[in-house]
Amino acid sequence: MSINEETPLESFINHKAQTGMQCGNYNIDIEKPKEGEQYRFHFDATACVGCHCCEVACNEQNNNSADIKWRRVGETQSGIFPNVSNHFNSMSCNHCIDPECLKGCPTESYIKFDNGIVFHDDDTCIGCQYCTWNCPYEVPVFNEDRGIVTKCHMCHDKLDIGQTPACVQACPAGAIEIEVVNTQEWLDTGLEKEGIAPHLPDTEVTKPTTRYTIDDATEKVIPADAHIVKPNHSEWPLVFMTILTQISVGGFIALVAGEFASLLGFNLAIPNIWMLIAIFIPAAIGLPLSALHLGRPILAYTAMKNIKTSWLSREALALSLYAGGLTLLLPIFFFEFNQVFRFIIEVGVLAIGIYGIYAQSMIYRIKARPSWNKKETTNIFFNVSYIGILLIGFILILNAYYASASVVIPIALFISFFQYKEFANQNDFYKYLDKENKHFYQLNKTKILYEEHFKKYNDYREMSLYIGALALPLFAMLLLAAGNYPDSIFVLGLAIIISFSSEIISRLLFYKTAVAQGLAGNFFAGNQRG
Repeated sequence: MSINEETPLESFINHKAQTGMQCGNYNIDIEKPKEGEQYRFHFDATACVGCHCCEVACNEQNNNSADIKWRRVGETQSGIFPNVSNHFNSMSCNHCIDPECLKGCPTESYIKFDNGIVFHDDDTCIGCQYCTWNCPYEVPVFNEDRGIVTKCHMCHDKLDIGQTPACVQACPAGAIEIEVVNTQEWLDTGLEKEGIAPHLPDTEVTKPTTRYTIDDATEKVIPADAHIVKPNHSEWPLVFMTILTQISVGGFIALVAGEFASLLGFNLAIPNIWMLIAIFIPAAIGLPLSALHLGRPILAYTAMKNIKTSWLSREALALSLYAGGLTLLLPIFFFEFNQVFRFIIEVGVLAIGIYGIYAQSMIYRIKARPSWNKKETTNIFFNVSYIGILLIGFILILNAYYASASVVIPIALFISFFQYKEFANQNDFYKYLDKENKHFYQLNKTKILYEEHFKKYNDYREMSLYIGALALPLFAMLLLAAGNYPDSIFVLGLAIIISFSSEIISRLLFYKTAVAQGLAGNFFAGNQRG
C-alpha cells in the first residue's frame, strides 16, 4: 500500500464526513430549533439492513432490560416466494405535534419541550398504562420492575450539548438521522408525503414528525407478524372495577326512579337503606380494585390531575364523587331525612354517576384500538345496568314489596334485551367483516381471537345471556305474579349470578381481543405486555 493510499477505515470516515452522515459521529452539527421548529427523526428505509443495532444501543444507553424497547425494528415482506424481499422500519417515539399520550395521561406525566421532544416524567407516573393504549404506535412501554411507563426521549440530554442520540450513532447504515423541521410546513405539505410508511396508523391521529424515505417502487407489503395472533393482557382489576361500578349506577338509577315515583304519589315502595347498601357495596369494592391495575397504587389519588384532557382523570373524579355521594346518603337514609331533601341529593349523585360511566366508556373509545373505538362500547357499558336493576328487584322481593318488584324486573329485562342485541350485532360484525374496512388488519385478528382462541368463552357469553339476562328474569316475573315468592327469590338470585358471570366474561374478552394498530412486524420482545 502506498503512503498516500487510504485504509478502508480512513476511507469510510472521510466518506461520512463528506456526505454528512450522522452515524458513528459523537457530535451532531445541527442548529437548535427556533420558534415554530422542533427536532425529529429521519428514517431511510432504503438503507436499513434490519440489524437491530439501534435497539441494542438504545437499551444500553438508557439501561433498559431486553424486554423494554424504546426503539423497535418492524419487518414487512413483499413479493412471492422465492422472490421475497424484506423491508424494515426502525421506530421510536415520533415526538408528535399532537401527542395522544400527553392528552390522555391522567397525571400530566408527559411534557412537550420547546424543542418538540415529548418527554415522560417518570417521577409522577402511576403506571396506569393508559398512554400505552392511547398511542397508535405503541411507543410507551410499561416497565414492571419500576411500576411505571417509560419511552424514548431522543437522548435529549445529549442533544442539548450537541451530541448524537444513541440509535443514530449506532446505525451502521446511516438509516437514522436527527433533523430540525418547521412544524407548520410539515403539517401543510410534508406530513402526507413523507410522514407515512406501509401499515402505519393514520397520521391525522397524532401528527407524527418522523420523516420517511421509502422505496416507492416496492410492491404491496405484508407485516412479517401477520400470522401471529396474540391475546392481550387480561386486566382483571379493570374487568371487575368496570362491571361493579356499572352495576352500582344501574341500581341507583332504579332507586332514584322509585324515589321519584313515590314523591309523585304512586303506591310503590319507598327506597330504603337496604337498597342503598346493595348499591353501595359494588362501588365500594369496584373502585379500590382499579388501583391494583396501577404500577404504583400508592399514587392513585394523583389520577385526577388532568381533568382538562384525560377521560381517565374525569372517570376517576366522577366515580370517586359518586362513591362519596353514596356514603353521604347512608346516614341520610338511616336517620330518615326528609324525602324531598333526600331526592335532591340523589339526583345530584346520580348525575355524577352517569357521567362517570360515560367517561369510563370514553377511555376506551380511542383510535389506536379499532375494536374499542365505536359507540357500541358506550352502549354495552351502560347496558350492564340491568344487573343493578335486577338487584333492586331482588331486595324488593326480600322486603315483601312484590308490586314494586313486578315493575322493576320488566325494566331490567328490557335493558338486558338491548345488551343481547349488542352481543348479536358484534357477532354479525365480525362474521361479515368488510375487507375494505381501513382497520381490517387489526379487526380480523380480533375476529380470530373471538371465533377461534376464545370460542368457548364467546359461546358461554351467548348462553349465559339467554339464561341469566332473559329467561330467568322472565321466569321470576311469572313466579312473582303467581304468588310463589320463595321460588321467585331463588330464580332472581340465580339470574343475577349468571348475568354477572356473563358480563365478566364479556369484559374479559373486551380486553383480551383488543388488537392495537402499532408498528407492523413488531413481533420481537417488548412489543406487548402479556
